[in-house]
Amino acid sequence: MSESKLALDSQAEFDQLQKKLVPLWKSIERFNQDPQTIVVVPSMSIDAISSGAVMQAYEERFLFLLLLLRQPRARLIYVTSQTILPSIIDYYLALLPGVIPSHARQRLFLISPLDGSVRALSDKLLDRPRLIERIRSLIMDPDRAHLVPFNTTNREKELAVRLGIPMYGADPKLFPLGTKSGCRKIFIEENVPHPLGVENLGSKEDLIDAIMQMRAKRPSIKQVLAKLNEGVSGEGNAMLEERLRAMQFELAGVTYDSYMQKLQERKGVVEERIMGDEIRSPSVQLRVTPLGVVELLSTHDQLLGGPSGQSYLGCMFPADPGYAALITQEAGKVGRRLAKEGVIGRFALDFVVVRSNGKWEPYAIEINLRKGGTTHPFLTLQFLTDGTYNPETAIFTAPNGQQKFFVASDHVESPSYRTLTPDDLFDIVVRHDLHFDQTRQTGVVFHMMSALGELGRTGLTAVDNSHEDAKATYERAVAVLDQETVAGGGDPG
Repeated sequence: MSESKLALDSQAEFDQLQKKLVPLWKSIERFNQDPQTIVVVPSMSIDAISSGAVMQAYEERFLFLLLLLRQPRARLIYVTSQTILPSIIDYYLALLPGVIPSHARQRLFLISPLDGSVRALSDKLLDRPRLIERIRSLIMDPDRAHLVPFNTTNREKELAVRLGIPMYGADPKLFPLGTKSGCRKIFIEENVPHPLGVENLGSKEDLIDAIMQMRAKRPSIKQVLAKLNEGVSGEGNAMLEERLRAMQFELAGVTYDSYMQKLQERKGVVEERIMGDEIRSPSVQLRVTPLGVVELLSTHDQLLGGPSGQSYLGCMFPADPGYAALITQEAGKVGRRLAKEGVIGRFALDFVVVRSNGKWEPYAIEINLRKGGTTHPFLTLQFLTDGTYNPETAIFTAPNGQQKFFVASDHVESPSYRTLTPDDLFDIVVRHDLHFDQTRQTGVVFHMMSALGELGRTGLTAVDNSHEDAKATYERAVAVLDQETVAGGGDPG
């Protein structure tokens, strides 16, 4: 059978499976006690991941989904490349409000191919039919189960088909909508403000022509950014000022020649770098439910770093009320368009906002058709507090009426942290009263803990009752880790 025929058959089967999400979602929305199985495969297909330890840490970043076991008849199958330390699992189960951890543990199934390579987790599963069969055997009722991936490529689609369950995420055939060229096209068509630029560039000559066009339109342009169509956390970005060969690349190890090769393969865009005295990088998180409803979930101010300040390091929630409603309004236009195109699942819009004459102006710069760096801290807050976010006021309120804020990062790192195991971390957290406290609904939740030993890196979400308190809690947690690791053995070098 030809590959195209196989692809057609696979698409037809996938489309049939996706229809099952509609009745399943209606049941989930009613918060009843219907049984369901959630299969979490946090597979990432990203160039920037260069080691198995980083891959495993990112796969563990979504362990907050264990909080779904609050539903007494939910079963969760969580797949990672390597096995997860039992104490890390205990840590998350202990966070569950109103649930007996041992009861939740019986409904949790941890699966691993024991493959520490940097290949995408979905590939590792597709290579192992026996492991797929094992996951299938744990799904009680395929009509009441769904797959939760990190990003959605043809690998995850194939995995859904092989497991016989629908996937909660955008069909990979819609992938072009989330590329840098695709989103510029949507911004233009939906009348969403965005930087001056040119899309669908595939060569050095295209890039030069596009920059000349832009300079003719706006001679005052100081800097432009080249962006590959595919790239996350700024890893496909390069800054240009005077000469093409003097490009500054956001991802370490990228050369001019390798970048041009990727531009040819993937295509890309060039756009004006928005400049100003006061400039911020907020984002809006949305989802389209399987029922076609667009939900505006949250806003964040992104914490950026890297060579030219385009690499995602963390976020603060919610975004500044001075522009939160403004960017939410523009994001709503894109959300409605994506729903019309058939997108389902979570996605985010990145903006740059600049203040001139006391007024904030928003520029949409990117659509991320997948979960991202703001997904896990926001859902952690939501699951722990049962609170709700009001997109019109940009306020998140817990059921007791208390407003909630957080600061989160995936990059809490120091060479001296390599002396720590996750168990050491738990000991430090408890002794210093940093652990998230259900009574106060404040404190710190850690993630990516398996990266401590090899990379000296972890992630954390600091939850508190104001922006200032959340920042102070975050800074105290980092100061405690620094103090403990220097006192407890110093830098391993």
